[in-house]
Amino acid sequence: MINAKDVVKNAEKGMDNVIKDLRREFAALRTGRANPALLERVMVDYYGTPTPLPQLAAISVQEARVLLVQPWDRNVVKNVEKAILKSDLGLNPVVDGTVLRITIPPLTAERRNELTRLARKIAEEHRVAIRNLRRDANEQIKKAEKAEGLPENDSRRLQEEVQKLTDRYIGQVDQLLSEKEKEILEV
Repeated sequence: MINAKDVVKNAEKGMDNVIKDLRREFAALRTGRANPALLERVMVDYYGTPTPLPQLAAISVQEARVLLVQPWDRNVVKNVEKAILKSDLGLNPVVDGTVLRITIPPLTAERRNELTRLARKIAEEHRVAIRNLRRDANEQIKKAEKAEGLPENDSRRLQEEVQKLTDRYIGQVDQLLSEKEKEILEV
């Protein structure tokens, strides 16, 4: 027989992962402030192997709008510079010996609107992922009701529990979106 608590727990675990992924994606969205997460997805050619920048260098915030990248291998400085220039972040690193300084330019009004639209799109994708997890959980509950004789009122109660979870996590997505929009539109 299906363990009803497991269905709800699995749905919650999946929804938790969706929220973690949303936080990661929002952290990588460039705002007017320096944030090391901006560079997490930059891939550097490290002796012929594409490698994520955080695995090759220490990335820190030097000032409110300046990132400092310190590669552990000095021979990689030029490759790191090329990778940052090639990324779609619109950043221009300045090589200062064995470190790179990246000044985060202020956002134009047009770019702010573009980033806001992108943030909304990302949030909607994550809402859809949460709803898909709800659908899957409800299907499992209905299967258990038909195949294993789960009482109808237990089935309804579990589906309501899954719906409450869904509402809670959708609320978190909305809250994170609201915070990100505020951050993007901040001048």
